Amino acid sequence: MASAPDLLPHEDDGVYLTDGGLETDLIFLRGIDLPEFASFPLLDDDALREVLRDYYRDYLHIGASAQVGMVLETPTWRASSEWGELLGYDAARLADVNRRAVELIAELRHTDGEAGVVISGCIGPRGDAYVDLGSMTPEQATDYHRVQAAALAAAGADVISGMTLTNVAEAVGVVRAAALEGLPSVVSFTVETDGRLPDGTDLADAIAAVDDQTDSAAAYYLINCAHPDHFRSTLDESAEPLGRLRGVKANASRMSHAELDESPELDDGDPLEFGGQLAALHAAHPHLNVLGG
Repeated sequence: MASAPDLLPHEDDGVYLTDGGLETDLIFLRGIDLPEFASFPLLDDDALREVLRDYYRDYLHIGASAQVGMVLETPTWRASSEWGELLGYDAARLADVNRRAVELIAELRHTDGEAGVVISGCIGPRGDAYVDLGSMTPEQATDYHRVQAAALAAAGADVISGMTLTNVAEAVGVVRAAALEGLPSVVSFTVETDGRLPDGTDLADAIAAVDDQTDSAAAYYLINCAHPDHFRSTLDESAEPLGRLRGVKANASRMSHAELDESPELDDGDPLEFGGQLAALHAAHPHLNVLGG
């Protein structure tokens, strides 16, 4: 049994595992259709809610066997107002489904968790995760994401995470929204095969810009949705902002985002090689203590 963690990953030298790509897993490995690539509607179906439980239990068992902490993202990557509207969810239903997403992981943490388990309230980008390079000002992003951040915070999330963010303005908005709701935040930038954000921004510059506009309010930063080969050289740079990185939620595939978007089949790469690469990243950069993908 695990309760709320005493420390978050940036306050702890121990290793934390995190889950992989939920939506990819559901579609390609479990054969579940996800309109708009959204997993949160599964919470409204008893049988599909059990599928979500099975997904998280698999990771909890891995964490328990390895005796390491866990960071589990709620299935709410697209549970924000505009994506919700496309799927027929009004504001009240969205608030409710965000609440139940947190409660699902809290229940599993209580019954299946054996090590420290962090409930990360997952917020995805307002637009397309790879195409939208910044359609909002930081102020607009704060207003937009605060609605979901408030629901996740009220339900008991330990931290708010902005996942697969592509631009500085939206990252600033997520950090500010979390702060207004009294929670620490995590910014997870997606990078292309050259290790830069999709708009060409250098990763260190992006981190520095978000910190500058938020008084360094983010607890830490992650890289996600990229293969280790795509960003390894970036991590070897000496730029001070890169010290704010605490982990990776990587792709096992070496394909570009454009290639993955067009692929009808799952490219899961070489799992053994991939695991070894994540272990090597941690060995070379011990401060990267949140590992998954």
